[in-house]
Amino acid sequence: MTLSNELLWLCLITLFTSVMWLPYVINRMAEMGIWSALYNPQPDIRPKAQWAERMMRAHENAVENLIIFAPLVILIELTQSHSTYSALAVEIYFYSRLVHFFAFTFAIPLIRVPAFLTGFFSQLVLSLSILNMI
Repeated sequence: MTLSNELLWLCLITLFTSVMWLPYVINRMAEMGIWSALYNPQPDIRPKAQWAERMMRAHENAVENLIIFAPLVILIELTQSHSTYSALAVEIYFYSRLVHFFAFTFAIPLIRVPAFLTGFFSQLVLSLSILNMI
């Protein structure tokens, strides 16, 4: 069985989102010590490193958007609404989220918001594909 282009990119963005937490947890271990970070009785303690704080927020944002993106891709698959537009939209979504993650983490000005909006418009294209409006 081969995956459709849409499912392939869904798998890749899900995999990427699933490993986004690793650097900030490693940072937390470096700041607090391994046992304190693993035990973490005070989950409201924020990291001292600003990049780690931003990375946590970028990860949360990625998860929030994956909740929208994944059902759209699954609906494309179920309704067989595959198109050139949907194939391109999922690929653009992946790269926009990748750029968003790094722009958010490293506080790169004027990149984060356009990357976010590009991902949003990719989701819009998928929605319109499902509704046969494009």
